[in-house]
Amino acid sequence: MRVIRTAAEMREVRRLITGSVGLVATLGGIHVGHTAHMDTLHPLCDVLIGSLFLNPTQFSESEDLSAYPSDEQADLVEFEKHGTDFVFAPSIDEIYPSNVDVPAVDPGPVANVLDGVHRSDHFSGVATVVARLFSIIDPGKATFGEKDAQQLRIVQHVNDSLGLGIEIIPIPTVREDDGLAVSSRNVYLTTEEREAATILFKALTVAKLSFDSGERSAKILRFILASVLNGEPRAKVEYASIADTDTFEELDTVEYSARALLAVKIGNARLIDNLLLA
Repeated sequence: MRVIRTAAEMREVRRLITGSVGLVATLGGIHVGHTAHMDTLHPLCDVLIGSLFLNPTQFSESEDLSAYPSDEQADLVEFEKHGTDFVFAPSIDEIYPSNVDVPAVDPGPVANVLDGVHRSDHFSGVATVVARLFSIIDPGKATFGEKDAQQLRIVQHVNDSLGLGIEIIPIPTVREDDGLAVSSRNVYLTTEEREAATILFKALTVAKLSFDSGERSAKILRFILASVLNGEPRAKVEYASIADTDTFEELDTVEYSARALLAVKIGNARLIDNLLLA
């Protein structure tokens, strides 16, 4: 496995690759959720490229970027174990060079709701860095996780709006045995907070059971989500949503399908999760 530090070298390597290229883009802090992406994509392409870039533009001023749980050497070991051929691990100056105007990329209207309300400019940062990585690496396929369903939809928008033609492959949420969605931010949780965090999946599961039993009122389904979450005193709810699967706008009635989405703070961790109702 070869580690590449500059955009120029990455472009030169890409120019010499004749087979199909797959990309797993990460912020670092590699865990089993990320390796599920690698294991899914590896057999679907000739060359697997991973990226390690802790993108500062998708973090708000209230978020401590330096505390993000990443360890480059450990991350590189995981990439190699899972069949990655190249890892693009650039500096900030390589992605946002001071002598080049890197235009902000429009994340689309989906960025104006839910996480877009609670994390100012987050999705603009996501859209811009994804477009930048796509332009440097030029993959034919790329994976993004369904745990970050709103982000996944924005990446699809960027791909479509810029006419990039990349196959975006959604990866199902990877969960711990008790249902908690695997996330780099789970390391922020104390033992007691980790136990409390299972309330997210419990709330989603109860709402899904109600939907499967015939409930179609989005107002009632949101009430169910909130009621379960409110049973955990450590959980501070930012939103409990029943939203359209494409626009992420709140629904009044679920006609065919919807996505139940949660953002909850427990201790120092901000946790998100979602479940498709279909």
